[in-house]
Amino acid sequence: MTRPLPRIAVTAGEPAGIGPDLCVMLAHQPLDAELVVVANTEMLQARAKSLNLTLNTVAYDANINQAHTGNGYLTVLDQAINAPVVAGQLNTSNSDYVLETLKKATLGCIKGEFNAMVTAPVHKGIINDAGIAFSGHTEFLAELTNTAQVVMMLVAGNQSDSMRVALATTHLALKDVPRAITRKSLETTIRILHYDLVNKFGIQNPRILVAGLNPHAGEDGYLGREEIEVINPVLTNLREEGMNLIGALPADTLFAKHHLKNADAVLAMYHDQGLPVLKHASFGEGVNVTLGLPIIRTSVDHGTALNLAGTGNIEIGSLLAAIQLAIQLSNNKPLLGL
Repeated sequence: MTRPLPRIAVTAGEPAGIGPDLCVMLAHQPLDAELVVVANTEMLQARAKSLNLTLNTVAYDANINQAHTGNGYLTVLDQAINAPVVAGQLNTSNSDYVLETLKKATLGCIKGEFNAMVTAPVHKGIINDAGIAFSGHTEFLAELTNTAQVVMMLVAGNQSDSMRVALATTHLALKDVPRAITRKSLETTIRILHYDLVNKFGIQNPRILVAGLNPHAGEDGYLGREEIEVINPVLTNLREEGMNLIGALPADTLFAKHHLKNADAVLAMYHDQGLPVLKHASFGEGVNVTLGLPIIRTSVDHGTALNLAGTGNIEIGSLLAAIQLAIQLSNNKPLLGL
């Protein structure tokens, strides 16, 4: 049986940001997939005009298979928008629109209509200013899919040997990190990371490097006891189940080439422990992956860049990498009949 092209939903994100620009640019990028952009059609056409790019939109029909050829056509699942969009100017009136695009893409993935979803950046502040409590894509998608805990992982591109960095904690003040890392939460994070490396990335017996929390991984308790009391006991227990876990390692040497050479992923304890290294290696082409969801979701590694919206002075590399990784993960799924 020939494997059909995966159908990928792409949400255009904050309409005043560069998400619509990136989606317009996608119309000129051939990909081995069916792409469905979830956005307001008129807004996309207006942005294409401002960028002086050709854009022909086709209304999405779930019963029609349409390969994305990159010849200027874009399949669009239209979403009504509340207020006219001005590139670079946020408007609280359009916050509901942003969330509705995410809901459509997510529910389409849950139903099996889409194989994966890829998200352009949203602006958390303007959504909250609209009176809607919103802490980010990750938490919003977890709630929509009734997922108790998810894990953020960034990937340096979409190749099989790419650096992968997952986080034990995400957007927390540094002072709050130590008490957020408990034996229970860390064990759950590692189980999610290991499971998705096996079942979504197709890596058997993944080798995971785990960073310590403190400088020099605590230096036997002289620089902190989290490694002794929390991290190492969890690693010991999970190794007894057969997981290939290395650590806790000092974060300042963990990313040396000889450590990374045979590693499938790194687990950092907090945001700025792991992500600066990855972004140094791949900024503009990194991909954010949400692990633990019952669906495949990837995203760009950058923000809305309001000052660049509508200017044409942007790169599409991160969105292309996110789509390519979504395609790869979709194709890793077993196909009935093969």
